[in-house]
Amino acid sequence: MQNLKQHLIDTLLILAIAGPFTSLLLALVGASPADAFGHLFSGSFGSWSKFSRVLNVWIPLTLCSLGLLYAFRSGLWNIGVEGQLVLGAVGTAGVLRLGVDAASPLLVLMLALLAGALLGSLWALLAGWLKIKGGVHEIFAGLGLNFVAMGIILWLIFGPWKRPGIASMSGTEPFPRELWFPMLEGWRVSPFALALALAAIVITAWVLNHSRFGLNLKAVGHNPRAVLLYGLSPQTYLLTAIIISGALAGLAGGVQVSAIYHRLIPAISSGYGYLSLLVVMLANFRLLPIPLIALFFAALNVGSIQLPMMMQLDSSLAGVIQGACVLSALLVFGLRRLKKGADG
Repeated sequence: MQNLKQHLIDTLLILAIAGPFTSLLLALVGASPADAFGHLFSGSFGSWSKFSRVLNVWIPLTLCSLGLLYAFRSGLWNIGVEGQLVLGAVGTAGVLRLGVDAASPLLVLMLALLAGALLGSLWALLAGWLKIKGGVHEIFAGLGLNFVAMGIILWLIFGPWKRPGIASMSGTEPFPRELWFPMLEGWRVSPFALALALAAIVITAWVLNHSRFGLNLKAVGHNPRAVLLYGLSPQTYLLTAIIISGALAGLAGGVQVSAIYHRLIPAISSGYGYLSLLVVMLANFRLLPIPLIALFFAALNVGSIQLPMMMQLDSSLAGVIQGACVLSALLVFGLRRLKKGADG
């Protein structure tokens, strides 16, 4: 109860700082803040069709954010989550390409998602291995691997997997409809993808907060040298954490391919890997606020499409609001730590 109260206070303080700041920027360019926020809201929640698009952003963004929790809990900065999402999409697309004539489309889809999670975890493991064996900081390893991942996906789309007779920025040939995750009538979001994200939230909550593994992971993150006294291997936990983080990012990439775009495109990540870093920081590295913050960020992304059409404002306003929220959160959390230090 105390934690929930603290979350609510933090949220109100963050909005109290970010809201006026964004409103001031809008006023400076001659736009009405009320109209801008109104269009953002109606563009994301104005109809079921629009809200379903919000959910299609929320699902991969939440999966990436949950994966980052494991890495951050162990003390790792998994900046390579963007590349892990991309490689997950590549793995999923590769299996779907092979399974066009399969007798069981659902089995192919399950194997495709598994391949995406596997490839994402292996890509993350490479960054972890470079840190532990080569002394390369995971931030630099992750950023480098992100660029390599983008090179791989472009090579595939314009090379071996290009459309017959033409290479196009629109991506590969769409997969047959039987290899799309099914949707209910009137929905634009896959119930399976939605259930996958909800299951990931529940499992992550149990693993990090109620399992011995989660407790040991937290201990490794706080003091990797001290845990040696208890017979724990910091390297093992670090590698396990980043593998799980990469697997969830790979799943997000798999969802992008199998449930949303139904093909592999150059911008398959949509920047959700980097955006998930902001989500986790805004949540102060805690699980409880992540689904709601991810929903807020997803709504901003979808709703901002209305701004150029309705107000001649650039859709990058969503990024301004997201950045303002993160900076406000860092200010609020920093002031609280200073206060706690002064009281102590």
